[in-house]
Amino acid sequence: MSTFAKRERLLLADLLETVGPDAETLCEGWRARDLAAHVIVRERRPDAAGGALIKPLASRLEKVMAEYTAKPYEELIQLIRTGPPRVSPFQLKQVDEAANVVEFYVHTEDVRRAQPDWGRRELDAVFQDTLWSRLERMARLMGRGLPTGLVLRRPDGQTVVAHRGAPVVTVTGEPSELLMFAYGRQDAAQVELEGDAAAIDTLHASRQLGI
Repeated sequence: MSTFAKRERLLLADLLETVGPDAETLCEGWRARDLAAHVIVRERRPDAAGGALIKPLASRLEKVMAEYTAKPYEELIQLIRTGPPRVSPFQLKQVDEAANVVEFYVHTEDVRRAQPDWGRRELDAVFQDTLWSRLERMARLMGRGLPTGLVLRRPDGQTVVAHRGAPVVTVTGEPSELLMFAYGRQDAAQVELEGDAAAIDTLHASRQLGI
């Protein structure tokens, strides 16, 4: 596994263990136990994980998720820590790097930021650059259904267009915060928004951000 993906995986496992199975998360309707089950199903049960995007598989995903959420919470934590089975493509370093860095970062923040005493993590520049490179590739997919134009901007001025259109809202922040915003966690992201006030309100009210 890649350094960043492994680090974020272990951070998520430790955090889930600390907060307990009934802790709230930023994922609507999910407690910590549900989020843990989601992570495990995603990399251990590809036969069901596709149900998140493929409607005919949705019922299977729901059934498999229920099976995992019924397992002892300690077992779920251990499954996250140990990672996917040997036959999983996620065992390949390149796949792990491409698929899991953002997944584990966002879900770690989903747990952290749902707690009343959370504080912002200090992330090193290399990791911020890594998140930015992922955001550049995914921005248009995440912003495809927006009712306004959306530009994401780093403090150093680098930008990526998430959605072309008018009026335009520009969101400025560190890549880690822009990623949270683009993944639909607008209220929990520490960013600054510029643009027409009505457009900003429309963007905040939109449920179209994310994958």
